[in-house]
Amino acid sequence: MFSIDRLRALAAVAAHGSIAQAARALHLTPSGVSQQLAKLEREAGHSLLQPHGRSVRLTHAGRVLAAHADRLIAQLASAEADLAALGSEVLGPVRIGGVGSAVRTLLPDALAALAAAHPRLVPTVVDGEAVDLLPRLAGGELDLLLVESWAPRPLTVPEGITLRTLVSEEVYVALSAHHPLADRATLDLTAPADLGELADTAWACCPPGTEAYEALVQTLRARGIEPDIRHLLADHPTQLALVSRNLTACLAPAMSRRPAPPGVRFLPTRPALRRDIRVAWPARVQSPPVRACLSALATAVPGASKGEWEE
Repeated sequence: MFSIDRLRALAAVAAHGSIAQAARALHLTPSGVSQQLAKLEREAGHSLLQPHGRSVRLTHAGRVLAAHADRLIAQLASAEADLAALGSEVLGPVRIGGVGSAVRTLLPDALAALAAAHPRLVPTVVDGEAVDLLPRLAGGELDLLLVESWAPRPLTVPEGITLRTLVSEEVYVALSAHHPLADRATLDLTAPADLGELADTAWACCPPGTEAYEALVQTLRARGIEPDIRHLLADHPTQLALVSRNLTACLAPAMSRRPAPPGVRFLPTRPALRRDIRVAWPARVQSPPVRACLSALATAVPGASKGEWEE
């Protein structure tokens, strides 16, 4: 392992052309620089300098190592500058996860705002369900999540995770235009569909273990119906594509209604269902990037303000 001080000495000789000039630049004595270079030659296993008149010049090995030294010193200077700027500038990576509908609907505006306000922030995004993403948040693999919580089955999170509500929205039942109940959506948009009337309906839903799946199962069982879930699909647009062909029904939160394929009708449900989109992050870690993300999300959601969010 090369000492950074010895690499600095070599880089200084390469830049200034002599040991004496390098010593002045480094605020060292010429003998001190010579000692550093002698030790560096032993570490490198190559001669790095050779006499050149009354001065020295770098050997080929010296030039190769000096080029690496320049890059390492520049990288260290950049790291020092970044650390010094942490108190006043938002920069570096931030790892975001989220349920697909929230990523698609809420996150683009927030990411655009972050890019404009904090160009040195580097967000990465992965979509998925809370059941899979929450352990990664608790384990430190992710910094912030957008998760869903359905009224029949409120989301539970590991200890040490903070939750705030971004959006609370109505959930509809999505039916084909050819379904017997679909006329209600045409005649009276406020006429609810009693889920008890859908006892013989095939359903599409997110996979078992997800908040959406458990909410559907619990809601139908509360009406005395054992749900016939035939299609396990992670995203709502794919579910709606099957609904449009009169193959199934599904529950569709408000933000998942657009875009919808032709031939799909949406009705309110009885009992009424709601879904919250919540932002989650480790309570012990509210770094400047996480704070910037929270602010951008609050701005991206109409009517939201950080002060109104639930803890």
